[in-house]
Amino acid sequence: MGKPSSIIKLIFSLLFLLLEEVVPISLFSPTDNYLINCGSAAPTTDDPYNRKFTGDESSESNSVVFSAAGTFTLGESNPPPDSSPIYRSARFFARPSKYEFPIRQKGSHFVRLHFHRFHSSKFHLFDAEFHVLADGYLLLHNFRGLTMKNSEIREYVLWIDSDKLEISFLPSMKSKFAFVSAIEVISAPKDLILDTAQFVDSDGVAKFGGLSKNAFETIYRINVGGPKVTPFNDSLWRTWIPDDQFLNSIENGSKRVSYSGRIEYQLGGASREVAPDNVYNSARVISSSNSMIPKTNITLTFPIVEGYKYLVRTHFCDIKSTALNLLYFNVYVNGNLAFENMDLSTISNGMLASPFYADFVVDGGSLGFLNVSIGPSSWSNPNAIDAILNGIEVMKLNNSMGSLDGDVSAALLLKSRPRGTHGVLLPLVAVMCLLLVASVVLSRRRFAVGDSVAWSPLPPDVSDVNFLKCENQQFAGKLSYV
Repeated sequence: MGKPSSIIKLIFSLLFLLLEEVVPISLFSPTDNYLINCGSAAPTTDDPYNRKFTGDESSESNSVVFSAAGTFTLGESNPPPDSSPIYRSARFFARPSKYEFPIRQKGSHFVRLHFHRFHSSKFHLFDAEFHVLADGYLLLHNFRGLTMKNSEIREYVLWIDSDKLEISFLPSMKSKFAFVSAIEVISAPKDLILDTAQFVDSDGVAKFGGLSKNAFETIYRINVGGPKVTPFNDSLWRTWIPDDQFLNSIENGSKRVSYSGRIEYQLGGASREVAPDNVYNSARVISSSNSMIPKTNITLTFPIVEGYKYLVRTHFCDIKSTALNLLYFNVYVNGNLAFENMDLSTISNGMLASPFYADFVVDGGSLGFLNVSIGPSSWSNPNAIDAILNGIEVMKLNNSMGSLDGDVSAALLLKSRPRGTHGVLLPLVAVMCLLLVASVVLSRRRFAVGDSVAWSPLPPDVSDVNFLKCENQQFAGKLSYV
């Protein structure tokens, strides 16, 4: 009787191993997952990666509310055959307007804004200039259709601590209109941005706390040593671009490597949501030759905007070593030592091809660029690889004014401009009220002179001042901001 039991156990063990090979370690399913095709009435529209976007005028988008007053839908009359289906319509705003998204899971959320400018018989999107606000943060200031690419995606990570997210579009006083093609609001994994990182400057390394509660804008997402990774191959629908245009220093002893084996994700380490397999199975390495450790670094340089702090996330996975405890190297940010003698064997609990990432926060400084480098350390082995780097992400943190685009706050923008059409209509209403008062006064004088027409005076509790109240009372409900 013992043999059949042993055979059954063996079969189940083999099945488990087989399933482990074909089933992903984690299948991320976001609690909040809004994909909105702006200016469309279609129930669903597939993007190039087979994601279904819901039209903001469709009954399917009942939970998402947008200000209908002062907005219009625009459609591209002759779209190119290779254009994304979600870029063939847009929502046009002639006054301050907003979208409201119910939030079921508080915490970090991806917010992606899609802009695609096209020629319209009604409006010239090239002339648009506007601001975008979200959850009290200023995301875009004086964003111009003229200077943008034909299609742009702006990605943000916001910590949402309320039951709804408001994304507002404010036309500038210059252009008078704004537009958006599509919006994504997606819950992020809890471990996407941890609350602490290492702050790096010329004085050394120190703890940086409260990181996750900031607003972030994704500036660069690089697959070091590998090809472009599209949203189709990323569980969070991100795009990773090759590193070629950012390489600043790559000398003898450095090369690209790739890996066809299995990436060993571990509990508590980097997950597929942090970065996909296609990032961790390629890298750039520095290798010893002729038993000599090269005196060189691999450096990538990124143009940045001054006046902000930046989160620099570096991705590592030892896909090249033939044994444990052979790889040791240093990591530098802006020329400052950020991590000395990085030992991936110890960090990964004695497992090769196991991913790891390190977060560093730096000041943007006044140079207008940011450098990330790897190079051999004093522990490097002359008969092994001496440094490895798989990926880099650079994200801008909001400044002290809660802005990701300029030294102006969202609150100041809201206060410094008329809301919607008030700036034009309220003075007009006031003039009309004054004309009405003047008309009544003249009529009273005319009737007082004539004997043939009788008239009744106004009641004693009503005065001419009551007519002026119409400016703030009768029209307030009709002209209020969304």
